[in-house]
Amino acid sequence: MRVLHRASPWRELFAGDGQPELAKLLAPLREALDELGPSPDLPVSHAWQLRLAEALQRLDLPAWRISQLISDHNDQLYRRAIQLSLSEMQGQGWGKPPVGFCVLTLGSAGRHESLLGPDQDNAMIVADYPDSRHTEIDGFFQALGERFTARLDEAGIPLCNGHVMARWPMWRKRLSEWCEQLSLWTRERRVKRVQQSNILLDFHPVFGDAGLAEALAEHVARLMPRAGLFLNEMAQLLDELPVALNRFGRLSASDEDAPHEKALNLKRQGLLPLVNAVRLLSLRHGVSVPDTRLRLSALVLKEALTARQARAGISALDRLQERLLAAQLASLKVGGAADGWIDMVRLEDDQRLLLRHDMQAIRSLVRLAQGSVGGR
Repeated sequence: MRVLHRASPWRELFAGDGQPELAKLLAPLREALDELGPSPDLPVSHAWQLRLAEALQRLDLPAWRISQLISDHNDQLYRRAIQLSLSEMQGQGWGKPPVGFCVLTLGSAGRHESLLGPDQDNAMIVADYPDSRHTEIDGFFQALGERFTARLDEAGIPLCNGHVMARWPMWRKRLSEWCEQLSLWTRERRVKRVQQSNILLDFHPVFGDAGLAEALAEHVARLMPRAGLFLNEMAQLLDELPVALNRFGRLSASDEDAPHEKALNLKRQGLLPLVNAVRLLSLRHGVSVPDTRLRLSALVLKEALTARQARAGISALDRLQERLLAAQLASLKVGGAADGWIDMVRLEDDQRLLLRHDMQAIRSLVRLAQGSVGGR
């Protein structure tokens, strides 16, 4: 077997006797940006993300950082789609927004942990206004929500099958209504309300008045540590997404919807259990940062995790993202989809051992999260 090796451009930093040529060092990224051009439309810009991911890999960036940058790029696409929609509405006589508002990205986008191929998960907070103006004001923001989500769909970020988008009243509310809804959801342990909250509680302001998002975050911080029944149901729901291990602690892939034999849904059986467990621990202990890596570190400061447990969680997250990104890139290159599946047959023995180790660390975090609220 012939092993091909591509030298890292970072190794060129001190290869000569003088100062390094930064332009050469960053050539992969510069070339990718040159291909994109100065003013691409939304579909072209979104399709370019594959090229961006390859360039960032060539620069030796880890998958977690590439994930952040892909998420940042998606934020930019959101802002452009919203600005285009607002301009279109103004040209059609709608005028300017009647009150302040803030569009939120949710889930992996809100945590800035998106890889390639996410769908839309978004919401909108509208500044409080009198009920007498509801038809007028909500009509404006409904039209805005429909327009910008349609633009993103046309660009290649598909509409959410679960309707978690600002075009729907469920995910477009006044600030006081959002606060009231969360207060209502957290009073009882109902599965549907917990599932909806899991989507909502990882949010990031992407456009508009960020103060509205800050106000909602403050309400969540006051509410969640006292919501015992709600957190207990959240803990029980962790069993709905079991880690990819059998009862003997060996790797075990789910057969549900598998595209082929020996396929493992790394997102569903690895990343999501980890993310959900860390979110639960963060809500329980009043950690307000949104992304999983920072949450794990913050939980150490809260003495909810040991430094060793946090490091194990961060390492597992990093390696799972690395493995999933590699699988997505390989799939896209042959005309496939950027989904959550990996092929177990393609893993080397050491990769299998590391994956098993990471799954065991994730299962330990899940059990710890359940135990923190009496969820088992």
